[in-house]
Amino acid sequence: MTEDTSAPQSPIWHPFTQHATLPEMVKIERGKGAYLYKPDGARIIDGISSWWVITHGHCHPYIQSAVQAQAEKLDQVIFAGHTHEPAERVAEELIAITPKGLDYVFFSDSGSTCVEVALKMALGFWHHQGSKRQRILVLENSYHGDTIGTMSVGQRGVFNRPYDPLLFTVESLPFPAAGAGQDTLDALETACRESAEGVAGLIVEPLVLGAGGMLMYSTDVLREMKRICEKYDVLFIADEVMTGWGRTGTRFACEQAGVVPDIACYSKGITGGSLPLAVTLCHRKIFDAHYSTDRAKTFFHSSSYTANPVACAAAVANLELWHREPVQENIDRIAAYHGKKLEAFRDHPRFENVRQTGTIAAVDVKVTDEGYLAGVGPTLYAYFQDRGFLLRPLGNTVYILPPYCVSEADLDEIYDAIADSINHI
Repeated sequence: MTEDTSAPQSPIWHPFTQHATLPEMVKIERGKGAYLYKPDGARIIDGISSWWVITHGHCHPYIQSAVQAQAEKLDQVIFAGHTHEPAERVAEELIAITPKGLDYVFFSDSGSTCVEVALKMALGFWHHQGSKRQRILVLENSYHGDTIGTMSVGQRGVFNRPYDPLLFTVESLPFPAAGAGQDTLDALETACRESAEGVAGLIVEPLVLGAGGMLMYSTDVLREMKRICEKYDVLFIADEVMTGWGRTGTRFACEQAGVVPDIACYSKGITGGSLPLAVTLCHRKIFDAHYSTDRAKTFFHSSSYTANPVACAAAVANLELWHREPVQENIDRIAAYHGKKLEAFRDHPRFENVRQTGTIAAVDVKVTDEGYLAGVGPTLYAYFQDRGFLLRPLGNTVYILPPYCVSEADLDEIYDAIADSINHI
């Protein structure tokens, strides 16, 4: 039976939005730096980098200029059988700055698709060698995207329950919470040892699980997971769609553990957040398994806009900004300020699980119905919106993941709003 709800005014169906409880969208007219502006000029501090993509700030003039120049030169060309300078430059720079051992770059256009590409690469690698390895291992509470393959390797639950008939089976390892990391490692070792011939790969979000609740774990666990995978010849896939581009304190999270993935996924901040683009990098052995005069071994994946020249030009400009501007200094500044401001929440009776990794800070509001569908989530979101902050709680988890141009004054306002929010829920 259809619920009796008022139809939204706009024909647009928005992502991750229940229109019956959020019937009106906030219209944004422009953005600049760490701010978004409504048509009436009201300012919103973007505390989550517009879903974790904005790094240097909205409408950065250097990136905007590069986009305009490329759009006037070459807007699009089929990438099968063709190439162009912006893509070549992006690939060359990525090979130079990512962990050594990632040798080839495959372009796509979103976080979900670059992870989907990674899964297909891993399965193709084993298939083309005549191996029957097909099992994928994942971490509990993980989220890797919304396409069929990426939903399959994510936590089963509210995000994907209606689509269960479409999903393939994976084996979930316990999340390596503080003090419980050995349980994860033991489970990984057991899975690899008892069925090494069947395990194709392990996919993880390094150090921070994003949509799963900004859950954080140690570099030691990350390093040991990679060691166990090497021991049993299991491919290690790092989903750095969110954790890449400085979010965890270093350009890529795997750097902190000295880990070189067999396959790595990067998106979101790759263009500074200006345009959609993604890449999947892989070890030479992955490419070589598909390299053959037998055309049946071709890697069959593409989208119409693979390596779009304008998006690639934005990525080139983003990469150059890491050399032109004090990006790492800003990352270090934000991380230090998070550490200072979080202290006030550690002994607060209404908050718990205070945590931070690099520029990502998170706290949980104490409630009885924890999780993504916690009743407090929409109330907190509305409270922050009304007061001029873009903060989008993951249920009862409130997190801050700002662009690197954010000021200490902006962060003070954000933290004050979070502290005050519990008085209004």
